[in-house]
Amino acid sequence: MQIVLSHGYFLEEDSKEQKIMRPYPPLGLLYISAYLQSNGISNQVFDTTFASYQAWKNFLITNSPNVIGLYSNLMTKIRIVQMIKWIRKNLPHAKIVIGGPDTTYNINRYLQSGAHFVVLGEGEITMFELSKALLKLETKDLQNIKGIAWLDANGTLCKSPGRSKIKDLDSLPVPNREGINLNLYLDSWRMHHGYASISVSTQRGCPYTCKWCSTAVYGQSYRRRSGKSVVNELKSLIDTYEVNRFWFVDDVFSISHKWLDTFEEELQRQSVTIQFECITRADRLNEDVIRQLKKMGCFRIWIGAESGSQKVIDLMDRRVNVQHVSEMIRSTRAHGVEAGTFIMLGYPGETEGDILQTVEYLRNSNPNHFTITIAYPINGTAMHREVVREERPQAQWEEETDREISFERAYSRNYYDHAVRYVVHAVECGKYTPWVHYRWWWHLSISFLARIGMQWEKTRLT
Repeated sequence: MQIVLSHGYFLEEDSKEQKIMRPYPPLGLLYISAYLQSNGISNQVFDTTFASYQAWKNFLITNSPNVIGLYSNLMTKIRIVQMIKWIRKNLPHAKIVIGGPDTTYNINRYLQSGAHFVVLGEGEITMFELSKALLKLETKDLQNIKGIAWLDANGTLCKSPGRSKIKDLDSLPVPNREGINLNLYLDSWRMHHGYASISVSTQRGCPYTCKWCSTAVYGQSYRRRSGKSVVNELKSLIDTYEVNRFWFVDDVFSISHKWLDTFEEELQRQSVTIQFECITRADRLNEDVIRQLKKMGCFRIWIGAESGSQKVIDLMDRRVNVQHVSEMIRSTRAHGVEAGTFIMLGYPGETEGDILQTVEYLRNSNPNHFTITIAYPINGTAMHREVVREERPQAQWEEETDREISFERAYSRNYYDHAVRYVVHAVECGKYTPWVHYRWWWHLSISFLARIGMQWEKTRLT
């Protein structure tokens, strides 16, 4: 075996996901695997999700590949660095190629950790050309392989010219789901949720400018597969795996209303019935679009807002109106579709008053679901450029993710831990009859204690 592709997510190491159990395959890696195969480069994917770190090591020792491609993101970076170091020690002949959203703005970091090459941006064509060179199937100077970085013999960073983004996404083969045990995912979904769900990508890139969001791989762009291509993939998954639901991973699924029309027409033409959930923006929704999405089988729409304060939304350069977001959430629910939204606390410039506005926003919008994160600066984003003053030493970077980057906030980090609990329980409290329902007392008590914790952390700073 000459090429192995892998990643660093191990479900057995993720206690939170073990409770939720909504696993999805590594689509990006499977796209690269499919592209290599379709162009005559055999490869094997070692999917770590349901495996152990020791099983991954045993597999590599047994098969001793010449090229190991690893996908890295913010969540898996620490484990990926450990994997790189293990490969360098135990398989010194193997060339390590690293790619993914965490690599573009941490090129030298990964190379200093032991990777031989970093793939920048979309990886299909670049990995194909680099694989041919590394396997000596083609003699090609590294500078002529666009979109890679490496260290020369003197340890100097070298980068080839950037590679243009793939314009025709229909030219790409569908992900190589046959290369992994997909039934492990589907059986997990059926066991824990009563149906089988799978992820599908219809577009690449995002044209918006949210300061906290990374566009490291696909760029600030908008490219889309044809409706026919997408429906062909959906039909194949239904026929082959009896999939019940789909999760469209696109950043803004309803960004193009014209595309939605062609997608709906293709579903009807091929007599394909689906259920799906997606993410979008309030400014790309209206009553007609919501009705259309429901007609196509959408059961849940995630509508981004990040805050209930217009001031904070403007600081993020989200370019949406918080009142319109609230209206679209309520309208989505009124049409019988579940609505979800995302909240981010601790963004630079946010005050406690903004957090209280967020609670009111959630109460008034009343989404079926909402998730909360505490803001952190991802390298390469506008937020990172604005708040990070100095780079971490290499050793510290290898042991921390961008979530641990310290920067000046209005309050302490502990304050926001209390604030998350306060928001969750203050919103839940509003769903029950005051004084009567025991859950009202439960959520009221926790929100009250969390608010005290917030005030306590504020006094510690004065």
